[in-house]
Amino acid sequence: MKKIGFVGLGIMGLAMAENLLKAGYELSFYARSADKGKSLEALGATRCPTPAAVAAGAEAVVVMVTADEDVEAVVLGENGLSSGAKPGLVILNSSTILPSTSIRIAETVARLGIVMLDCPVTGSAPQAKEGKLGFMVGGDKAVFERCQPLFMAMGKAAFHLGASGAGSYAKLANNTMYAINLLSFIEAVSIVAKSGIDPELFLQIVGQGGAKSAVSEAKLPKIIGRDFSPAFSLAMLNKDARLVTRQADELGVPIPVFTAARAVYGAALERGWGDEDLSSVVKLYEAWSGHVIDKQR
Repeated sequence: MKKIGFVGLGIMGLAMAENLLKAGYELSFYARSADKGKSLEALGATRCPTPAAVAAGAEAVVVMVTADEDVEAVVLGENGLSSGAKPGLVILNSSTILPSTSIRIAETVARLGIVMLDCPVTGSAPQAKEGKLGFMVGGDKAVFERCQPLFMAMGKAAFHLGASGAGSYAKLANNTMYAINLLSFIEAVSIVAKSGIDPELFLQIVGQGGAKSAVSEAKLPKIIGRDFSPAFSLAMLNKDARLVTRQADELGVPIPVFTAARAVYGAALERGWGDEDLSSVVKLYEAWSGHVIDKQR
């Protein structure tokens, strides 16, 4: 595969598309806004007027949009990928959506000779920019293996987990852990910071034992630097939280800790911080404790 399409140029998608270009792929893309994609055009990518036009000239198309309804519109809607695709097209859906949506869309396009893999990612904006994402993939294993070079152009690892929907299940489980882990760290660092212990020193100590986590290492610099520019926004986390709750209900799996965490993130969203990084939830804890977590002087 050399001719690749891309739809969805948000924080993650733009970086992923740029890495495909840097790896030598011929890239076409669709963006709803004329302002998006200029950096791709500067690198030699071709802008298309519709997703259908993207599909018409591509062997595979990566989709990285926000929600279930967005994926459905991009793939199955008027001027969607399916309307312009030739049989044999591979759709790599990296959006975070319900497994049932992944399965339904994959079954629909299969009748047109199109293969769709659900392949959401681990990692946020920094990992997307550095080409260090991990892909959790559901769908045809032979197609997964054929797409390995694409995954490796955008990330560092790709795992085939089973049939359509498996990648989406894994992504929601991953985000369940991520959301809980961040709050557990913020609660711990709130205790040490207010007691007078250096938060950065505390992070070094945590890194020596079982409480070590990538989320704490990524988010403490943003917290103490008061940098809430979004690597993964609070609004996106809350969108994913709704999917986790719905999926857990459908499976009959209890999630009491995540339910409590979701309430905290929801409270932060109500404060108007949706466009900020999800680490902005720390501002709730600072208001509650009366102490701002910052660098020790």
